[in-house]
Amino acid sequence: MSISNSEPRTDEAAGKDHSTALRSGSIGVLGILFFVLSAQAPLTGIVGAAPLAAALGNGAGAPGAYLIVGVVIAIFAVGFVAMSRRIRANGAFYAYVTAAFGPKTGAGTAWLALLAYNTIQAAMYGLYGAAFSGLLASVGIGVPWWVLALVTMAGVQVLGSLNIELGARVLSVLVSLEVAVLLVFGFTVLFRGGGPEGLSLASSFAPDAIAAGAPGVAIMFAVASMFGFESTAIYSAEAKDPQRTVARATYLSVGVISVFFAFISWTLVSYYGPSQVMAAAGAALESGDSTTFVLGPMVELFGPWAGVLTGVLLVTSLLAGIVAFHNGINRYLHSLALRGSLPAAIARTNRHRAPAVAAWIQTALAVLFVMPFAVAGLDPVLSLFSWFSGLAVAALLVLYILCSAAVVRYFSQNPEPGKLLQTRIAPVAGAILLIWVLSLVVGNFTALIGGSAGTATALLASVPVVYAAGVVVEVVIQRRRQPA
Repeated sequence: MSISNSEPRTDEAAGKDHSTALRSGSIGVLGILFFVLSAQAPLTGIVGAAPLAAALGNGAGAPGAYLIVGVVIAIFAVGFVAMSRRIRANGAFYAYVTAAFGPKTGAGTAWLALLAYNTIQAAMYGLYGAAFSGLLASVGIGVPWWVLALVTMAGVQVLGSLNIELGARVLSVLVSLEVAVLLVFGFTVLFRGGGPEGLSLASSFAPDAIAAGAPGVAIMFAVASMFGFESTAIYSAEAKDPQRTVARATYLSVGVISVFFAFISWTLVSYYGPSQVMAAAGAALESGDSTTFVLGPMVELFGPWAGVLTGVLLVTSLLAGIVAFHNGINRYLHSLALRGSLPAAIARTNRHRAPAVAAWIQTALAVLFVMPFAVAGLDPVLSLFSWFSGLAVAALLVLYILCSAAVVRYFSQNPEPGKLLQTRIAPVAGAILLIWVLSLVVGNFTALIGGSAGTATALLASVPVVYAAGVVVEVVIQRRRQPA
């Protein structure tokens, strides 16, 4: 299969038809990196995941899980980047699997990607609404979480319809603030020599420390922290020098995310002490407010103002993640429409070269995913956030495995001499490691979502169901195209 047959229409392919063309050359390595970091929501990942990973996982060894997952994802990224150099598309997984296995398998993959991205964004809306509502309640203003979520959806819709450069600038400010506050905390603990037991790398990164307790739980949260790194390829149609930009942004994002989360979580372990951190995390969970595991040390080191600032930044962290996923989903819908798997009208762009029609559809999907939880009166954190976060992680791992298989298949049909590592060895090794990680997620899924076994089964079952639905819809579309 030739490169030209694998690519969707972009600026060049669309010719003078700018009604479906994205704004090419509008975003560089740092801009894409900020979109990726926004999807990770660093402060949210630390405040939300650290107490759970330490209390339910492997205690002081939790930081080591981030490095293990970072290595697994880096191996996977080798083949992913190799495909990005051959196929430039704003629906990365969809385009890559389609190039290797055909449009039917590709459509199923696209629907899985939409499931993963929409559910993680909906999960973020739940946590965002709860955090924002709590922040306002602390100053005497009572607003239901779902009202704040709906108002924010409207704002995100406006931002998603504007120039992508504006979105990158907004995210760069929000992400820089949350990263800065975490780094100030981390280096303060480091320069103070840790907590009551000092500093010990072995307590968190030695093999026996990582393997202690239930390492699978910590690995699950580490996988969640990497969510969205693959969006580097989603923006290839708008990137400056995409062949280099996507590769650099991918490797840089994987390295920065894994090292950053490992460092910050290690300083938290050092603050409490390796022998006491599991008990401290457990106490935070039992108190009903797990954020105290991170906010408590912030207040103790810097004063009450640090707790307020961190609370505000937690809200902006979630907002940045919501905006990042809104943009990513838009571009998936745009790519599907360009390839004929969705109505052509969805590919239309506005005067800013933003996928405006797709933006409206994404906002409607956000309402459909979030509002049933509000109508049913379910807890936005314990239900919406927990359930959909777990589902998104499971769907994403399946996508990674499908993509690894696609790399091997594509380059077996379109070989590149001298690149056996990138096109065969790394993708196969990545697939094996990802299957292992997926088995850990499935085996611990009930604990991950904090729900019943029935809920866990229903959520996991939706992954193959959505994939099959995508294949069926594509078959129907292809039959309708055939002449009578």
